[in-house]
Amino acid sequence: MKRLVILGGGESGVGTALLGKAKGYEVFLSDKGKIKEKYKEVLIHNEIEFEDEQHTESKILDADIVMKSPGIPDKVALVKQIREKGIQVVSEIEFASKFTNATIVGITGSNGKTTTASLTHHILKQELEVGLSGNIGKSFALQILEHDYPNYVLEISSFQLDDIVDFKPHIAVLLNITPDHLDRYDYKFENYIASKFRIVMNQTKDDYLIYDADDEVIVEWLKSHKVQSTLLPFSLTKTIENGAYLDKEEIKITIDNNQIIMSTTNLALEGKHNIKNQMAASTVAHLLKIRKQTIRESLENFQGVEHRLEKVLKINKVRYINDSKATNVNATYFALDSMESPTIWIVGGVDKGNDYRELFPFINEKVKAIICLGVDNEKLLNTFGKMVDTIVETQSMNEAVKMAYKLAETGDTVLLSPACASFDLFENYEDRGRQFKEAVRNL
Repeated sequence: MKRLVILGGGESGVGTALLGKAKGYEVFLSDKGKIKEKYKEVLIHNEIEFEDEQHTESKILDADIVMKSPGIPDKVALVKQIREKGIQVVSEIEFASKFTNATIVGITGSNGKTTTASLTHHILKQELEVGLSGNIGKSFALQILEHDYPNYVLEISSFQLDDIVDFKPHIAVLLNITPDHLDRYDYKFENYIASKFRIVMNQTKDDYLIYDADDEVIVEWLKSHKVQSTLLPFSLTKTIENGAYLDKEEIKITIDNNQIIMSTTNLALEGKHNIKNQMAASTVAHLLKIRKQTIRESLENFQGVEHRLEKVLKINKVRYINDSKATNVNATYFALDSMESPTIWIVGGVDKGNDYRELFPFINEKVKAIICLGVDNEKLLNTFGKMVDTIVETQSMNEAVKMAYKLAETGDTVLLSPACASFDLFENYEDRGRQFKEAVRNL
């Protein structure tokens, strides 16, 4: 009996434990932190051995295979020991994909993954049986165990790609690559780029890579590396023969001489970056033979994603927008780019080596006040202090929202778009976004 050891007792860890047990592995799960009660109950109920707030090395280093949670860096001493012993370390998507014959759409990129994955799923589910998983929702492993769909849309992070071996999506989508998580990649952008491109490493010419042809980083990498995949670019600026492009007010998508044309006037998602996300999702749908009418209707009635430019409320003619999912500078760039009124910007958290320079034009043009929300705001104060008349420090969401309420005038927008990770004051970006919405509703 093969021994499967799982590091991390969150959604992906517990899902993998259940799938592993069902497939005949001897399973042990270990978490250095505290496992949530709901997950503990599942493990106990399924008689899976586990520990939390410690790692017992003797029980871990005798594994045949280790599934490590994407949150655990390779630099951790225990992970180094495991690798030195020659034990294979895999991610959940690698482990789980062995147990399904489904058609997999894998979506990655520095920004827009969740929106594009959710939108792609929304279109496909009108005509296909399809699961949505990866970095979103119920774990991939658990879905395969409970109801193995014939198709999956997976939102995949670079951390999940770092630990794949044979994983191969039939359709890979690469939305963009901008510096992010560099603390995990020795502060070398090229390491992060290579990580993203692992999504195509096992693809053949029968598989597809849908990518942004306006993204210089992607285009340069493709010029200097050979990939087997069939390429389908999308662009807002160039005419694309095979793939998608914007022609004035219309999206045109051509695959093997079969074209669909869609007007951009009634799209549910606003902003240039969202036209790209919608192009990518529609190209996937067109490839999978979804009817043109279905694609058009789905783009018009899609509800959007929580914590991503989510309209919360209008109070005294001031709009409050929750973009807590913007955990890097590039995501905040898109948010500020889409603002059309004077903006009070709530920013801050755990800085991942951010370079804020690309935001400067928006600060001058649109931002009237900055509210720093973090334990350490020194870098923000130094960077933006001279660019706006009002910049204040706050230590809680309630305080930040009350301050924004005081500063806002009729017609303004209050935007939470932190450009940073949330772990200094919040459990995660969802917790941060929910606290923002609650504080706004309490005004």
